[in-house]
Amino acid sequence: MSSLKILPTEAAAVMGCSPQYIRLGLQQGRLNIGEAIKMSSIWTYNISPALLAARQGMTVEELEQVIKERRNEN
Repeated sequence: MSSLKILPTEAAAVMGCSPQYIRLGLQQGRLNIGEAIKMSSIWTYNISPALLAARQGMTVEELEQVIKERRNEN
């Protein structure tokens, strides 16, 4: 099981969409890659590496490599 914490901006880069698309999709329950929980007035996002990788047709290891490469670029 992966312990990789994926941010909405990183998931958006992998999926080729905007971070807002990821946030709203999770908040509305329309994007099955994790969950969004509203705590007081702040939303918290938990993006599952396994679900995101499966949606994109890659392995979790491939996804981890893409995320690590992206983090090294910034």
